[in-house]
Amino acid sequence: MKFARLGAPGSEIPVLVDGDRHLDLRAVTSDVNGDFLADDFRSRVAAAHAAGELPELEGAADLRIGAPIARPSAVICIGMNYAAHAAESGSEPPKIPILFLKTPNTVVGPNDDVTIPRGSEKTDWEVELGIVIGKRAAYLDSPDEADDHIAGYVVANDVSERSFQIEVSGGQWSKGKIAAGFNPTGPWLVTPDEVDVDNLNLKSFVNGEPRQDSNTSDMIFDVRVIVHHLSQYVTLEPGDLILTGTPQGVALSGKYPYLKDGDVVDISIDGLGGQQQKFVAWEAQK
Repeated sequence: MKFARLGAPGSEIPVLVDGDRHLDLRAVTSDVNGDFLADDFRSRVAAAHAAGELPELEGAADLRIGAPIARPSAVICIGMNYAAHAAESGSEPPKIPILFLKTPNTVVGPNDDVTIPRGSEKTDWEVELGIVIGKRAAYLDSPDEADDHIAGYVVANDVSERSFQIEVSGGQWSKGKIAAGFNPTGPWLVTPDEVDVDNLNLKSFVNGEPRQDSNTSDMIFDVRVIVHHLSQYVTLEPGDLILTGTPQGVALSGKYPYLKDGDVVDISIDGLGGQQQKFVAWEAQK
């Protein structure tokens, strides 16, 4: 199943994506949020669909695409999870997952404009696979238990400001990760049965020029290991979002310029869809 949320910020309508159709889910839920995902959502939606209770949403093609999940209670991120990206960043591959946080207001629609922070000279892109939690996870006994706690997957852009992240961080990365809008997400939440999460191609482009081109098979820690590991330190709640790291090919490598006003970033992951953002200078937003 594929889920989306369409409409203006704060007024998104939850839909089931059925081929070219967008079926209104408001007979089942008010939103794609933690309560919905924790309540056997796939069976409920399948039953409503079979009963003809999900009408097609009129004018769906003309509506803004929002993030496919409502604002999560937590956005938890894994750093340096592709060996080649660690190398281009000047670091050794980690022995255990590296953790940092983003704030919930970073999660925006996949095609929304992104504001470059005031004073930024090193805003960067990162295509990433996102995990959406569907069942509370705390102290899982093994990675084998993780699948039962995953509602689905999304594509995300872990936008980063490298000077804030590294040069003035004080030793913790989040300062360069938490500007409002720094996590375009979607267009879809895709349930695990529809993707081979261990073999997904990830790509990014800046102004049409290729940047990243990799596969989730190159992750150092796979999604099950990540969920299990995090559950030893934080209670993961339904609707929470986990970003799993980015492959090589970002501006931090020194091979490409950082983003500037007017640049357009496209990212995609097989089966999870694509997104595009225009980057806009802070001064232009006043």
